[in-house]
Order: sequence, then structure tokens, then C-alpha cells
Amino acid sequence: MADVRTSVYPLVCSALLATPTIVMAQSAPAAATEGDDIAEIVVTGTRVANRSALDTAAPVDVISATALQASGTTEINQALATALPSFNFPRPSLNDGTDTIRPATLRGLAPDQTLVLVNSKRQHSSSLVNVNGSIGRGAAAVDLNTIPVAIVQSVEVLRDGASAQYGSDAIAGVINLRLKEARSGGGVNASYSVHPTSVKTFTNAAPAGATWATPATTERNRTDGGTTTISGWKGLSWGNNGFLTLAAEYKDQQRTERGGYDLRQQYALVGGAFDPRELTINRYNAWYGEPEVKQSTLFANAGDTLANGAKLYGWLGYQRRDARSAGFFRRSLDDRNVLAIYPNGFLPIIAPTVDDYSAAAGITWTAGAWDLDTGFVYGRNKMRYTIENTLNASQGAASKTVFDAGGFWYDQVSYNLSAVRTVPIAAFHSPLNIATGVEARREGYAIFAGERDSYINGGVPAQSGAVAASGAQVFPGFKPENQINKHRESVGAYIDLEANVTEKLLASLAARAEHYSDFGNNLSGKLSLRYDFVPAFALRATLQNGFRAPSLQQQYFTATSTNFIAGVPFDISTFPATSPVAAALGAKPLDAEKSVNYSLGAVLRIDRFSLTVDAYHIDLSNRIVLSENLTATNVRNYLTAQGFIGVGGGRFFINGVDTTTKGLDVVANLPLPATAAGTFDVTLAANFNNTAVTKVPQTAQLAALSPAPVLFARTNVLTFEQGNPKNKFSLSANWKRDRWGGTLRATRYGEVLVPGTTAATDFTLTPKTLVDIEARMQITPMLSATLGADNLFDEYPDALPGSLNSTGNTPFSGYSPFGFSGRLVYARLGLNF
Repeated sequence: MADVRTSVYPLVCSALLATPTIVMAQSAPAAATEGDDIAEIVVTGTRVANRSALDTAAPVDVISATALQASGTTEINQALATALPSFNFPRPSLNDGTDTIRPATLRGLAPDQTLVLVNSKRQHSSSLVNVNGSIGRGAAAVDLNTIPVAIVQSVEVLRDGASAQYGSDAIAGVINLRLKEARSGGGVNASYSVHPTSVKTFTNAAPAGATWATPATTERNRTDGGTTTISGWKGLSWGNNGFLTLAAEYKDQQRTERGGYDLRQQYALVGGAFDPRELTINRYNAWYGEPEVKQSTLFANAGDTLANGAKLYGWLGYQRRDARSAGFFRRSLDDRNVLAIYPNGFLPIIAPTVDDYSAAAGITWTAGAWDLDTGFVYGRNKMRYTIENTLNASQGAASKTVFDAGGFWYDQVSYNLSAVRTVPIAAFHSPLNIATGVEARREGYAIFAGERDSYINGGVPAQSGAVAASGAQVFPGFKPENQINKHRESVGAYIDLEANVTEKLLASLAARAEHYSDFGNNLSGKLSLRYDFVPAFALRATLQNGFRAPSLQQQYFTATSTNFIAGVPFDISTFPATSPVAAALGAKPLDAEKSVNYSLGAVLRIDRFSLTVDAYHIDLSNRIVLSENLTATNVRNYLTAQGFIGVGGGRFFINGVDTTTKGLDVVANLPLPATAAGTFDVTLAANFNNTAVTKVPQTAQLAALSPAPVLFARTNVLTFEQGNPKNKFSLSANWKRDRWGGTLRATRYGEVLVPGTTAATDFTLTPKTLVDIEARMQITPMLSATLGADNLFDEYPDALPGSLNSTGNTPFSGYSPFGFSGRLVYARLGLNF
């Protein structure tokens, strides 16, 4: 394929210069005040001004600020999971950094296969790549929770691939957060929530002869997870026409604890008998649930209209998140413990600090028949690990108990120029809308090392006499050899055409070409059609190909730990695909993921009632995955034969998984006319989703070994296929009468498989229905009060049997699509001005 810069730029430039005028990609949203319900005019998935959500050629959901706040959580990810059946936000625990930045999925695809925009501009991803056994393993996703709900006017979700319109990542769809644009008004909210719950779990097996065994099940009442959130926003005037909207949020969240009763032997035998302390130690020894979080967020959105009609816009955001979660409990008798420091064992704590920055500045103006929009966007996410209440066992009693383990950062700067105009076409029913533009982006990713004590082996033997493990327990620090600082550039150009060819037929055609400095070129196209048979009924369909560029995190993440095997030290690493060791195992530089998307939908409108039904089919090839741990003896011997002495294997990112995802989205809405009983708005939504893995990766080097190591085993295959709910239904009703209002919502999560290494160890999470309720009262025109409960009936996922919870620490699976913290009750006071 020809280089994009030589083949596409002349096309774009000629389009821009064909007339002395230029236009913007979409109209700006109207100024907003708190509590407004946004008109269903969308700017996502279409570049035609004043297109409503029900008039588009692809499904777009619009969630207002009011709807985002109608729950006990202030997390945008959780609010979207409640509002959208095809959006899921599992809440894993005991997953290192993933406890702090949790990924979400759309249509059962990977978290990084959904593009996130803020005011229609690309948002930067987090620096964290998920490398443990959670949904989203191997992905580095955008952290939506860095944006406070108080600054959001609405969220538009395009449930359709859109790489031809927006570029990389838009395979599953697009989430666009539109910020408030207010010159006046404001509000402050103070809320408190807590989990009063009853937890029932199965116990793990006690050792033979144990005198502290308990029944096979345990039940206890917990009231924890208390969370205080204070947020506010204020609209200020800027000159005669401009606005400055400020928002701030502070969140203090205490942990929840859902760990089970640990029946394992905790202490070494004393004279051949159990230590008496076995009878008195607290066997609820885990932190398994929501992390501790202290989080402060500031955000500003601004715009002004100049005398010549040009408009300035921009925003700034910063968030500081300090979190604390735990690893697995280290028992007193464990070789990873030092008795002189922790005679009763210890629970290591992972305490990441996340700093997230975002900024944008741009201008829109009109030149003749065109409207132009040009601007820069910058984002940076940094994660630094502190490991607390831990030790380096290889340093013995001299070990520290707190370590700086290093971390990583990711940043992104992009420049956009977009233009829109309409051109009358005699043969068409409407003018042809022409949108075109270019984007240049530079990304950076770095890993920085921790302090020396966090990764070294001090040479002191473990309490059993064996060689002790190196580094800080639960999270050894990044080593100097892990340090990297990489960058890449990309440029792209697109053209997007849309018109009513006839009164009833809407057609849209888009094409986009991209060039990346690391993996090369890509060309995407999209064709969308909509036919309105009558005003009440329409069919719509799309056909497109898409792509997702490998992230820098996937290309360059590396971490190393030293394991002693038969007393011999071996380095076990996550290798970059370009490293010599990974290359020896058959790895190649990562290439882009490719997709082909088909969709067919129907729109029905009868008076106030609306119904949309959209079927989709997504073929994904060359998906990037994190391989299994390749540490078998034959792998070590092979690496030694290749000259890599002391390297015990590891894992790496690799292309090569193909999948097919099929599904159906249904959304029905009925706003009832006002009566003496008030107004009601009822929404029923459902998603049915199925993914099949049709190909897994392999390399010739590993295939030649006997037995041949598996690069992508059944656990990860089944996670792709059945790790998200097979279906999800939601029914919600909003009511309002005079000063009173309320929301009643029921969400049913379909079956989820928790895969094991064999069929005998698979576990099925049966369908569960959660009921949420909220009551609101407008005490005065300015003051409101809210009381509510999420998961009113205290529903939990099926508890794992003791055979799948050998430590007792993890009685529930992190695959649960609604977490495992139980009932949440909350109260909120709001002051609007």
C-alpha cells in the first residue's frame, strides 16, 4: 500500500482548498444547566448537524447527566454499566494495579477495542496494561473514572465500529463524553454510601487432624466500604459570549472485605504438633473486595466567541488517586515470610498512586461554505507503586517493610484539523454533507525502576533453609533493565460523505488512511444505509472494516522476577515482543488487529414509544494477546541452548487470535404523558452476545519442542468466549411528581463461565437479578435530598466451592459482572444555584 502521507494528503488538501471556505465537524452542544435532560441530538457517529439519536444510520445511546447520577456510585464506568446492557464493568480484586484501574468492555470485546472521546476528541489511555487473570487481560484501556460526573453534560455511546471515522480502537464502538458548557448556575452534591450486607461463603479444606475446622459454609454480617463523595460545578461567564465551567470532586472510599475463612495451617509444627496459636489467629485474613481510595479531581471546560465569529475552546483536567489493595496473605510458616518481622504472617499491601492530566485547546471558524475545527489535545497517565506491610525475604530480619517499586507512564499529544460543508446535489433529496480532516499523534511510554531493595536478592536463606525469593513480596520492583522510554508517531486522514439520496434513503460513506511509524499503514472504509419506509419505521445497516494499532504498553511492557529452581536462579520475565528472548521463542513485532463489522437494525416510533433492534457480527483477526507463562523445563533448556543463560522463560504479547462475535441489542422506551399520578418514563433494554475463538497463535520454535507449550490455553480461550454475560436485561422506570421523584431499576445478568484449566474445574455463575431503588425530594427550589439502594436485595454471585478456593481468600470470582460487595445504601444532598 502506498504511504498515506503521499497518497491521502493531496486528496484532503484539495478538498479543503476547493472553495475558499471551511467548516467544523459538528455543532457545539448548547449551554447546559444542572439537571437538564439533553435533547437527543448527537454528534457521535455522524458529522451532520442536528441529527437525532433515532435518525442515525447506526445505534447511538444518549445518557444524560441526570441519568448518570441516578445511582449510588459516582464512577462513570459503573453508571454506564447500569445504563447500557452491552457494556460491562466487572470489579476484580487481588489483581495488583487492576484493582485501582479497572477495565470495562463493550459487546464482549476487549477494553481497548472501544474508542473514548471527550468533546469528540481522542482521550488518552491509562499507563497500566492488565497482565493478571482478569477480564481484559492484555489490554491498556482508557480510565473513564478520571473524569468527574459533575463536568459531564451527557455521554453518547455509538454501538458500532467506526475506525473509518475515528481511527484506531473503534472496533466495538465509541464513547463520547460531552462536557458542560455553562455561563451560569452551579451545584454541589455531598453523598455517603455504605455496604450493609450478609456474606455466605464456602470454606476451604482444613489439614488432617486440624482442631480449628468450621462447617463447610460460613455466614457473617458486614457493614463496610463507607464512601464520602463531595462534588460540585460552577458556570462562569467569560466576556460577552464565553463560558468557563469548573468542576471538582473529592472521594474517600474505605475498603470492602469479602474474603473467606482460611482453614489452612498458619504456623510451623511445634514438636510435631499444631501450634496453639492456630486456635486464636484471625482466619479472616484477606482484603478481597473494593480497594481503599482517596481521590481528588479538578476539571475546567471553557469557550468563547470572538468578534469575527470564530470560537475558542479548551479544557483542563487533573486527578490524583491514592489506592490501597492487597495481595494474598503470607502465612507465618511461608518461606516468603521472615518470622522476626511478622511472627503471625502478613498481608502485603499494594498502594499505587495515579496522576492523570488532560488538556486541550482549539478554535473553530467559518471560511465561506466551510467550517473548520483545529486543536491540540494532550493527556498523561502515571502510575507509581508503593508496596506496604511487606518485606524482601532474601534480606532476612534486616529487610524494610515499605518499598518504592517504580512504575510507568503513558502520554499522548494529538493535533486535528477537520472541515465540514454541504454541497447541493441536484439528484439528491438533501445536500451532500462533506467532512474531511487530518490527525497527527505522538505517543510515549516509559517504565522507571524501583529502589534497589525492592528487587534484589540479599542472599539470606528462607526459614526452611531454601533460597529465598527476591524482591518485595507481592510486587517485586521494576529493575533497571526493565526501564524503557519509547515513542511513536502516526498520521491519518479521512473523508466522510452523508446525504439523503432520496427522501427515504440515507447513505453515508467514510474512508480513513493511517500511517504509524512502528507498524506501517492501514486503510479503513465504512458504508451505512438507512431506509425510512414510513415515518414510524426504518431499517439501517452498516458494512465496514476496522483496526486497532498495538498499544505502546503491549509493545514494550516488561517486568522481571527471579525464581530459584532447585537452588538455581532464573529470570522469569514479561518480554517485549521485539526482545531477543521473545524472538527466540517465535515472537514478532506486533501488527494491527483487523476487523470486519456487519450490522442490521430496525427503528420503530409510534407516538412517544420507540424501539430499536440492532444485530451485529464482528470478525476480528490478528488479535493481540498476552501469552501463557512459558517456564517449563524444555523451554528453559531451549533458551539455554540458544545462549540465554539464566533465563527461565516468561511470556510476551503476540498477534494471532481470531474471533467472531455475534449479538443483538434491543432498546425500548416509553415516556408516558403526565397524569395526576405524575410522569413516568420506562425503558427496557437487552443484549445477547456470543463470541467464538476460531484461531489461536503458535510459533514454529515452540511447536518443535516436546511437549509443545501452549501459547493461549483453554482458560484464556473460554474467557474470550464466555467470560462476559451471555445476555443482559434491564428494566427501569423514572417517576416524577411535583417535588418528588424516583427510579426503580432491575438488571438481570446472564450466565458467565469461570474457566478452569480443565472442564472439571470450570465453574458457572448462574444468572442473577439486581434491583436498585432511589427516591428524590426537592426540599426547596435549590435544595434536594436523595435516598437509595443499589442491589437492594443483597444479591451475590455464586460462591466458589472450597476446591476452587484453596486459600480461603477468594470465595467469589472476579469474573462476576456486578462485583461481589453486596447491597449499597446511600444518601445524597444537592444544592443547585
